[in-house]
Amino acid sequence: MNISIICVGKLKEKYLKEAINEYSKRLSRYCKLDIIEVPDEKTPDNASEKEELQIKDKEGLSILKHIKSNMFVTALDLKGSMLSSEQLASFIKDAGINGNSNLAFIIGGSLGLSSQVLSRADFKLCFSKMTFPHQLMRVILLEQIYRGYRIISGEPYHK
Repeated sequence: MNISIICVGKLKEKYLKEAINEYSKRLSRYCKLDIIEVPDEKTPDNASEKEELQIKDKEGLSILKHIKSNMFVTALDLKGSMLSSEQLASFIKDAGINGNSNLAFIIGGSLGLSSQVLSRADFKLCFSKMTFPHQLMRVILLEQIYRGYRIISGEPYHK
């Protein structure tokens, strides 16, 4: 299984980089992981709705350049479906069984994802109704993917 995480912005915080590296190392025994960072656009204070849409569209175009036609795309979106860890594990397993061996998870920037990216998504996933920093969301997503592989493999995991 090939898993790509396509995300907006570069990580600056050392503790987040260390967590990403740790989960990347753990996942290496289960899948091939590729983390692709696209530039985030500066959002001016008090940006208008039009300016915010332009920023999301520009970030969205950068994201779409990295989505290949053979990828099954999951966009992280507040309006998406919420899954338990066990359901996410089944989602990953079923994707492979159904011939979708290239999964892409998309994490938008601080303004979210453009309508074009959401339209391209095959599935929309919501982790919580709460808002998380998009940089922290990478760690949460990787931890859940790792937990999913542990569940799929019948290995112990913290409940």
